[in-house]
Amino acid sequence: MTRKVKRFFLKGTLLLSAVWLGYGGVQQVHQAQAQEHSLLNVSYDPTRELYQDIDKAFTKTWNTEHPKDTVIVHTSHGGSAVQARAVLDGAPADVVTLCLAYDIDVLAQHGLLPIDWQRHYPHESTPYTSVIVFLVRKGNPKNIHNWPDLVKNGVQVIIPNPKTSGEARWDYLAAWGWALRQPGGDAETGREYIRKLFEHVPILNTGARGATNTFVQRGQGDVLVTLENEALLATKKLGAGQFDIVIPPMTIQTNAPVAMVTRNVQKHGTNEIADAYLNFLFTPEGQRIGAEHYFRPTDPQVKAEFEKFFPKTNTFDIRSLGGWAVMQKEHFADGAMFDQVTASGK
Repeated sequence: MTRKVKRFFLKGTLLLSAVWLGYGGVQQVHQAQAQEHSLLNVSYDPTRELYQDIDKAFTKTWNTEHPKDTVIVHTSHGGSAVQARAVLDGAPADVVTLCLAYDIDVLAQHGLLPIDWQRHYPHESTPYTSVIVFLVRKGNPKNIHNWPDLVKNGVQVIIPNPKTSGEARWDYLAAWGWALRQPGGDAETGREYIRKLFEHVPILNTGARGATNTFVQRGQGDVLVTLENEALLATKKLGAGQFDIVIPPMTIQTNAPVAMVTRNVQKHGTNEIADAYLNFLFTPEGQRIGAEHYFRPTDPQVKAEFEKFFPKTNTFDIRSLGGWAVMQKEHFADGAMFDQVTASGK
């Protein structure tokens, strides 16, 4: 692991520690007031606004249904890989709502939750999906429509760091999968495309929201490769009227899975509340809140309600690339392809 990545992990862990300390303080108060409970959700960058509303809606529902047993939800955000590492290092998450299944698999491999965690909730424990899209300046001045346009001369691409950001791994694999699917595409042509792509990336933010801020607020780059929900947030709230969304003809479907951290809920006595919290995400109310925050719902009925907001596109999934375990080993582990193609010091 490079010094830069170590600093990223340290920074993320310190940020989560602040939430952790506050959570512990609330727990102590709650022990004195047995009718109150707290729940810690460790999540990733682009879900900040989503879980603000989810937490409010869930606590209102729970507190109404259990008038003598109230709950307060705390949510922490950061790069998905950094957040997973913090939980692995002891952050007392009751639930995790991360950007990719691999980060939760790591927790399961260390005994924090069952290996078959994806069987515990609907749709392989995935309440929402998204796709990878391009966010460009208004009017699309660089004429960016498809993956080859990202490596044209004079184009600067903003993508977060795949070593620390779960979304960045989706970005990377969307590009990789597209390259493999081109006429004559194979591992070598895919590698060459990835190499060229990251030559056009001037800065690697640690998380998805940091990359969005770099593009939207700091004005760097010509195109942001990002999740559809993050792009919609930028066009409708962060920079209304300043950007356009381009959905490439082929892209990857992303899944944002959720899980209960079994070891921690048993310690905290929050099993029932944590289970209810995660189940709430799959209710019509939880699904509509997700859709209102630009995440694609998985419930068929709610999905139909919001169909006009989420254009159809050709997608492939992580399984078609070999799955997360294979992709992690071949592309994102120390010394793997991402490190190799960026070894020039970018």
